[in-house]
Amino acid sequence: MELKKEKRRVGLVTSGVLMGLVLSSLDQTIVSTAMPTITKELGGLSLYSWVFAIYMLTSTTSMPIYGKMADLFGPRKMYVIGLFLFLVGSLLCGMANSMTGLIVARGVQGLGAGALMPVAFIIVGELYPPEKRGKFQGLFGAVFAMTSILGPSLGGILVEHLPWGWIFFINLPIGIAAFLIIAIAFHDQRHYDKKPVIDWYGATSLSAAIILILLSLVMEGREYKIGLGGVGIILLGLFIWIETKAKEPLLPLSLFRIPVIGYGNLVGFFVSAALFGAIAYIPLFVQGVRGASPSEAGFLLVPLMLSAAISSTVGGKWMAKASFRAILIPSLIIMATGFFLLSTIDGETTNTQLVSYMIVTGLGMGAIYPALGTAAHSAVKPQDRGVAMSTSQLFRSIGGTIGVSVFGTIVEWRMREGMVFSEAMHGVFVTGLILIGMSLIASVLLGNTRLLDKEPRHSHTSNSGVPKQ
Repeated sequence: MELKKEKRRVGLVTSGVLMGLVLSSLDQTIVSTAMPTITKELGGLSLYSWVFAIYMLTSTTSMPIYGKMADLFGPRKMYVIGLFLFLVGSLLCGMANSMTGLIVARGVQGLGAGALMPVAFIIVGELYPPEKRGKFQGLFGAVFAMTSILGPSLGGILVEHLPWGWIFFINLPIGIAAFLIIAIAFHDQRHYDKKPVIDWYGATSLSAAIILILLSLVMEGREYKIGLGGVGIILLGLFIWIETKAKEPLLPLSLFRIPVIGYGNLVGFFVSAALFGAIAYIPLFVQGVRGASPSEAGFLLVPLMLSAAISSTVGGKWMAKASFRAILIPSLIIMATGFFLLSTIDGETTNTQLVSYMIVTGLGMGAIYPALGTAAHSAVKPQDRGVAMSTSQLFRSIGGTIGVSVFGTIVEWRMREGMVFSEAMHGVFVTGLILIGMSLIASVLLGNTRLLDKEPRHSHTSNSGVPKQ
């Protein structure tokens, strides 16, 4: 009876975590579809990009802080705090009556979103034994891919039939349910006896460095880019120095000496730079070269996400049997093949060809993120899992932002040289192919670490106290 009750509790907490993941992954795609309508009503076209930029800045900056705080105070507290901020931000976004008010509210929403994904993976590690974590990382990857498909359509339907504020209000019932489930049903298994020491100097310098570096990527004007980026790099150097002196560092530098974390973060960085840059420009190619409508362009990304969802689920099941490197290398080779095929597209490419190229790309990318997340989680002691997971997410987020910015520069430069848009796009995918090649090199250096190496099978209970089956 106790075992059945515990399994029910674990299932309930898992559903709560999945709800939070749906919120964080759905939000950006819904908002991007609805923004033209919002801008038409609120005005402030010059502030359009800041609705996205402020969310990215606050969510990315807060990730490593949430991760460390989860290690010090427990993932339950950090998750419910992050979810609460996300819901408050969503409510304020829906009630905004000016573009400035919407931007401020999006900043609050981003502060909460910074906790939802990295802390969710920590909670999964608390709930499940090692041999089951890969399966649930794969499930999370599939959920993320599916919400990326549903987001644009859902955003279009909501703004077509309801006031635009409902694209944010829809978060409230799902988020409140997730909040109550995690707050009531989830209990941290670790004990936090010692008084926590917070690395305020490290948190401040890292936050400032991330904000300035990301701002250098989204701001217009070469002087701004160089100035902000330069100061950001100096502050990053200061942060590294602070971490060597801190009693309880925000980001222990020793973690980067662990191959699956150090090289795994590089894999995540380069893959995200390639992937998010490509996803940003495929719809633009379809609309600009093929003359498709925005909704048609959005639907053409569905095969990419569906194939990613399939390979994410399959890869999750393989994690209990194969090393992380054995999953990453073939995945990256398949993804590189997809990018090579995409580099050949031009005005004569048919929709069937384009869809088949994206299916190949999706089959390669699906298992990569679940493998990286599980590797980071399993490579460290329980008291360091928060910072390991949040660092993994941080590298991916910054990589994706840099990728979109770099690819935009490449397209602009090539078109300035007199190329048509389809020719300029060739440079995007070739650059993406190079980035995937760098990920492949980093994945070779991961070593032969497996999911079950750190926690042998002879233990009879998982971290959550649930007997292994």
